[in-house]
Amino acid sequence: MRVIATDQTKRLGRSLVCAGLALLPMVAAVAEEDPWEGFNRPIFRFNDTLDRYFMKPVAKGYQAIAPQFVEDGVHNVYRNIGDVGNLANNLLQAKFHDAGVDTSRLLLNTTVGVLGVVDVGTKMGLDRNDEDFGQTLGAWGVPSGHYVVLPFFGPSTIRDTGGLVGDAFTKPYPYMESTAARYGLFAGEVVDTRASLLAAEKVITGDRYIFIRDAYLQNREFKVKDGKVEDDF
Repeated sequence: MRVIATDQTKRLGRSLVCAGLALLPMVAAVAEEDPWEGFNRPIFRFNDTLDRYFMKPVAKGYQAIAPQFVEDGVHNVYRNIGDVGNLANNLLQAKFHDAGVDTSRLLLNTTVGVLGVVDVGTKMGLDRNDEDFGQTLGAWGVPSGHYVVLPFFGPSTIRDTGGLVGDAFTKPYPYMESTAARYGLFAGEVVDTRASLLAAEKVITGDRYIFIRDAYLQNREFKVKDGKVEDDF
């Protein structure tokens, strides 16, 4: 019996060693992407607490009060504003066909769609693009850099943090003279964005920090490479 137990122990030991060696590249990859985890986690907890006790209740209240057609109309307006950024970044990436789609959507939705309240473009088969300056930097060959959690803004990378600066110029806020209108429009966008994520957050399991980090990094790689990514497994 001692011999059998020893053989089983050896086999188990070899299996554990092999499994550990197989996981080393994954551990190394995570360590390379997120070497600032010790700094990121406290910021994540701050953002998560702010969201749990303020942003999430506000978003739920908004959904409870606003009829669905009003919520859809507001969401469409902010998407129409976002199409300006899509157009700018598609031009910067030399995606001229997509830029043409963005232009058509802007013209149709702003006029026929009454400032974007109705998404006429999508109804006509002009699917919305999703581009930002962080993706443009990636298309230009700028590496993503380390993962970082920004106060209030949430998950990002060094490249995407720089991209926020470029994105700011495609928003209407810097060009609005009225402070009340500027902050009111921005607050509306924040609430609309948070409300649109209420259903999606139900899929989060396990360590929220790790889940959100991995989902963010995979999503950004997918967008930067226009879906042309290789499965590591």
